[in-house]
Amino acid sequence: MTEQPSLLVVDDEPGIRTALRANFLRHGWRVEAVSGAREAIRHLAARTFDLVITDMRMPDGNGMEVMRAARNGSTTPVILLTAYGSVPDAVTAMRDGALDYLTKPIPFDRLQAVVTLVMQRAHQARACHASGDGEIVGRSPLLMRALQRARAAASTGADVLIEAESGTGKELLARFIHHASDRSGKPFIAVNCAAVPEPLLESELFGHGRGAFTGAVASRAGKFELANGGTILLDEIGDLPLDLQPKLLRALQEREVERLGEGRPLRLNIRVVATTNVSLADRVAQGRFRADLYYRLNVIPLSLPALRDRHEDIPLLAWYFAEKFAALARGRVPRLHPEFMNRLQSHSWPGNVRELANFMRRVLTLSDTLDIDAECFDAEFPSPPRGDRKMLPVAAALPSAAGTPIREVERQHLENTLALTDGNRTRAAELLGISLRTLRNKIREYGLPPRRYA
Repeated sequence: MTEQPSLLVVDDEPGIRTALRANFLRHGWRVEAVSGAREAIRHLAARTFDLVITDMRMPDGNGMEVMRAARNGSTTPVILLTAYGSVPDAVTAMRDGALDYLTKPIPFDRLQAVVTLVMQRAHQARACHASGDGEIVGRSPLLMRALQRARAAASTGADVLIEAESGTGKELLARFIHHASDRSGKPFIAVNCAAVPEPLLESELFGHGRGAFTGAVASRAGKFELANGGTILLDEIGDLPLDLQPKLLRALQEREVERLGEGRPLRLNIRVVATTNVSLADRVAQGRFRADLYYRLNVIPLSLPALRDRHEDIPLLAWYFAEKFAALARGRVPRLHPEFMNRLQSHSWPGNVRELANFMRRVLTLSDTLDIDAECFDAEFPSPPRGDRKMLPVAAALPSAAGTPIREVERQHLENTLALTDGNRTRAAELLGISLRTLRNKIREYGLPPRRYA
């Protein structure tokens, strides 16, 4: 059974302390509640909590002291609460490591939403699988099965063929196999068979001797030779030219290569991992890939799931990229709101993890806020026009609109539509036939109630 997460609540107001404790207990937390900074610091010296929620100002200390104690040698997330919110205090708190800085009074459902986001980030950190030069992020069943099979393959020393869609992380999986094997301390050499010009590819793979061709003023080792003792990755092997395939087949079978222009074979101790985003079996059937080379490569076949088939990993990946690209957001990790996460999970991501990474980088670069919500998604992926969009007639919303200034009519209509949708900005924008960004600007322009519309 999964262990309940632990929470330390620190607040000198008994009512707030009791209410927070009761609410989080109901939501499955193990809660300890204390009334001051000194007591909290003693608790933190004795044990580690999954989360700390602390008041900012208390008679015997402040929340910054509690936060420093909580984060001393650990990554415990901390949320600060205060009745005296100010911009300088918030900036200082976030710079020093607070995950959020909230002003009292705060409804519990809002606090719970913030806690959910904070804990998603903490869980994301535990969902990364080291692959040497990068991380494979996720814990979906399909990904776990792929990694389990890759670990088993790593221990065999056999050649591996990874067939998966572009952007799924084939090179990361190849590096994962290398670093999980007994070759982990040896070279890992990658060559993209589709990126090297065809006339140069043979030399790139097998090397050349001095004078082997015009411009070959010195001998040069090829990628196979450089990978000796370790692993060579043949990326996009399906694009290997047909006339070069027999030489690769011989290198795989004999574990030796000859540099261009030299007749001396070089013996190699090497493992081959090949990747492709096309079906090699289909290429064989089309006469574009040698069947014997295909069977020689396909000793242990592996695959990676498309992102659309592991949508539960999308929030973890989003947090991973948000932290990775935090420097683009003025050095601070942004807040990814639930409606933004819902948009991410509902998108098909034909470019897989690479497309999501590029999207997150673009959002953080272009956004003028650290609050990343559905509007940020819709600005990049606008919804297609809907022919069946139902408009709310002004007359129905405002029976006495005649003679009323246009600005007042529009303001009232916006307010009524938001009330009709229970504050759901996305639905309101659809009904009004405008974008979310336009709706947000209108809310600001007309000074509508400051509560945050969802």
